[in-house]
Amino acid sequence: MEEGTKGKKTIFIGGIGDDVDETVIYEHFAAFGDIIEVQLPPAPANPSKPTEFKHRGFAFVTYSSPTDAQDAIDNMDLNELRGRVLKVNQAKPMKGLQPPDGNRAIWESEEWLKEHAKPLAQSGG
Repeated sequence: MEEGTKGKKTIFIGGIGDDVDETVIYEHFAAFGDIIEVQLPPAPANPSKPTEFKHRGFAFVTYSSPTDAQDAIDNMDLNELRGRVLKVNQAKPMKGLQPPDGNRAIWESEEWLKEHAKPLAQSGG
């Protein structure tokens, strides 16, 4: 296992076809260990077809142990799932979307308020 990946339990699966849902992901990736969660982020809704569900072509699977996650990467990366080649690797947090103080909103930070907020009398509000 690479340095820095110890303790990582969530994997990224890219290249998923439109005919794949959470159940299919679960069935193919459960062989490598106990799955805690499968996430298939939805694509933006099509206003003309509000009942149609589409995903964005990738998924995240969280395992109960880092070893299981690494086994899934080692066995499924560049393999096919329903005719599409998958790219499987460690999930990484998206840069720029992590709040500076954990789960607090950025505007709850005193530093941000001092820099960006105006007193109410000056703001026109």
